[in-house]
This record gives sequence, C-alpha cells and structure tokens, in this order.
Amino acid sequence: MRETPSTTDSDKPAQTTDASSGAALGGNLGVVQLLFTILAFNGPLTVVVGIVPLVIGYGNGLGAPVAYLVAALVVATFAAGFTKMARHVENPGGFYSFVALGLGRRAGLGASFLALVCYYLVLLASYAFIGITVESVVRDTLHGPSISWWVWALVAQLTVGVLGYFRLDISARFLMVLMAGEVLIIIAYDAAVVASGGSERLTASFLMSSNITSGSAGLALLFAMLCMAGFEATVIFRQEVRAPERTIPRAAYGFIATVAVLFGITAWAVTQALGDRSAVAATATDPVGSLLGTVRIYLGAVGLDLVSVLLATSILAALVSSHNILSRYLFSLGVDGILPGAVGKAHRRHKSPHRASVTVSIVAFIGLLPFMIFDDTPATLYAKLSGAFGYSFVLLLACTGLAIPVYLNRVRPASVTVWHRIVAPVLALAGMAIALYLATDNIELLIGAGTSVIVILMVIVYGSFVLGFAVASVFRRTKPDVFERIGRQ
Repeated sequence: MRETPSTTDSDKPAQTTDASSGAALGGNLGVVQLLFTILAFNGPLTVVVGIVPLVIGYGNGLGAPVAYLVAALVVATFAAGFTKMARHVENPGGFYSFVALGLGRRAGLGASFLALVCYYLVLLASYAFIGITVESVVRDTLHGPSISWWVWALVAQLTVGVLGYFRLDISARFLMVLMAGEVLIIIAYDAAVVASGGSERLTASFLMSSNITSGSAGLALLFAMLCMAGFEATVIFRQEVRAPERTIPRAAYGFIATVAVLFGITAWAVTQALGDRSAVAATATDPVGSLLGTVRIYLGAVGLDLVSVLLATSILAALVSSHNILSRYLFSLGVDGILPGAVGKAHRRHKSPHRASVTVSIVAFIGLLPFMIFDDTPATLYAKLSGAFGYSFVLLLACTGLAIPVYLNRVRPASVTVWHRIVAPVLALAGMAIALYLATDNIELLIGAGTSVIVILMVIVYGSFVLGFAVASVFRRTKPDVFERIGRQ
C-alpha cells in the first residue's frame, strides 16, 4: 500500500492520478530500450569529440578518467533517493513533479518553467549543431553540394517531428540503431589505441594523485557532470515503460555505469593516443582537432569519415530524445491545466503526446527562424545555448536534489532507509552545490560569450523559475482548482 504525506499543507500536491483525467501515455519500453533512449540525449560520440578533450585540456589533464568516476559517484548517490521517490511519482512530470512534491507547488511550477527553458535551449543548440555538421559532412566528407546549414536543420526538424508524433517505442527502436553505431565506433577507437600501445606506451598515469588533482579538477568535475545529462528521462517516460518500478532504477543505474565506463576509458585512451607528455597541451590548444587527429591515426581516413557521419547521426539521436523530453513536459503542464488542455491530450491510438510534440516542433522552428533569415553563425549559437543549458541543468538538478530528502523524510515510506532518506541525498546535494558553484564561477568559459550575453541568459534561466513561482501564486488566488493540480499524483 502506497504511503501518503502526513502533512496537510495546502502547498503540497494532492494525491491524484492521471487515470482520473484520462490523460495517460502508453508504451512498452524495456530496460535496454529505455537505457538507449536516455543515452541518446547524452550523445556519446558528441561528448567524446566535444567534451572529453575539454576535460583533459582545461580540466585535470591526465586525471580526466577519474573525473568521470567521481561524477558518476555523485549522480549515483542522487539516484539512491531519486529512484526510491520515483516509486511514488506516478506521472511523467520529471523533475517538475519531484520538486512539487518535495518543496511545494509554487517551487514545482518554477522548476517546470526552468526545465522548459533548459531543454528548449539544448534543442535549439542541437539544431544549429546538426546543421553545420551535416553541411560539413556532405560538402567535405561525401564531396557533395554545399547546402546551407539551415536547410539541414529543417530536414532534421521534420524527421524529429515525425518520430515525436508517434508512440515512443518507434523512436526507441530508431535510437537503438543510431546508438549502436556511435558506441561501436567509440569502442573501436579505444581498442585500436590499446592494441597499438598508444603514442608512446600505455600507462596508468590517471591513478597518480598528482594527476587527479592537477590543473582545474573542479572544472573537470563540472564537465563530467554535464555528461550525465539525460538522467531525468528515466522518470519522464514512466508511463511508457514496462514495470516502471523495476525498469526505471535498472535503466538509471545502467546509464550511470555506462557513462562512467565509456567516457572514463575513452578519456584515458585519448591521453594514451596523444602521449602523456603531449595530451594536455594538445587538447588545450585544439580540443576537437587533436581528438580527430588521433582518430585518423588509429582508425585511418575511412574511420575518420565514419566518425564524421556518425557524429551527425549522434546529434540527430540527441534531438529526438530532447524533443521527446520537452514534449512530455508540455504534456504534463497541459494535463495540470497550466497550459491549454489540448496540449495534455494523448493520441488515442499511439498513446503519444502528439499535440505537445507538434507544439515543440513549431516553437523550435520559430526559435531558429531569425538565425535562418539572417544566416547567423550557427557555431556561435550552439556554443552559447549549450552552455546555458548546462548551467540550467545543474541548477535544476540541485533543486531536485533538495526536494528528494525533504519528501522522503516527510513521507517516510517503509522501503526507504536512512541511506536513501538522509545520507545519500545529503552527499548528492553537496555534490550538486559544488557543481553549481563551479558552473557559476566558470560561467564565461561555460557559455563562451561576453558579459552582456551572459547576463541575458542568466536572467532567462533564473527568471523562468521566478516566473513559474509567480504564476503558481497567482493561480492559488485566482484559479485554486488549477493550483491544486500542480504536481499531481
């Protein structure tokens, strides 16, 4: 029998179910399908090409593999309470529902608005990124015509929109194919480096304490934490998986382990490919170029071309995943009455948030339209928006990290131990707080823009939370029925 909160605080969500509103999504995802779906958001090959060299060059150098292990430990402690609380969150509201249950409806709606901004930013950034990537692949790798980036961005939008309209199982099968390709090429690269003995000779220099703490270990931890993005999708897709009580925790811990092992080993392989004496300087001088240079050496010209093509499909997979996550946020807000009710209707046959998905496609097109018209530099757009996404994601993670122990200690479910209620959440919250501090302290590097742009983006990020909080306060006075549905259970 499920426990209910002992509090009668009117700011805590009422215990209702989606069944009462007839707004239920459907699906049949297993552990592996869910794992690949959330891994897709992370974009493994994109991380290897774009983030791993930064962890080495700007982070803690040869100790980079340890940064991924530490980040995994932080997220694993977060998952201890997260997966326990997930058993009592029966709707696909994600962090929105968690914060609402733990910190109240107003904070919950603030978190939902923050999440909308968070995932919208990464969606726009990824459309810009896939545009310039496919343009380069077609022109330089396949020796085809030179077609403007925004044309490819539109093709990607059409593909993503069609997949998002239908049942999640279809997207999951599509993502599994794409994920298999990029994971295999990463493993092939790692194996080639090991088989050849690296640039000099294989070493375990990443285990030396002087290397683990070298350079900017804090910055390395921040970048490694950002590689855990997508973790929330385990509960976002709750209604679309088989046996969520088992599937969600298995996929969550499987995701953490996969990211830690895959990126940790690859970070080590990159240092060995470049050599201990050259790796840090090379990745700091030219992060992407140095990595792709080693791909050419160890996988050959064909391997490099294959990586270029798979990088484009990696971004496409990430777009499908992020589109699906954002669609389900809009769907939940539609069910709750925050957005028009039509957005919260599931397709009768596909059991998908089809209207929310179409809305996301339209809003994404509108967001990119000015850059298409003025043909602005998409690489600059990608750098700024992806950095702002990283910051807002860490902030959202910290809010949820605070909500989890508050809820678990208030409700005291029988299956939850002191480890889940107090010890793990406190350790996780400390890690999230450190990550948020590091993100704030390194905001210029994270976003890669001047002060004015940073200020604008930070106003948007923090302003979204404040706006959601204020809207909930207004609903409490003017639409109490809507206010009562915020963070429904």
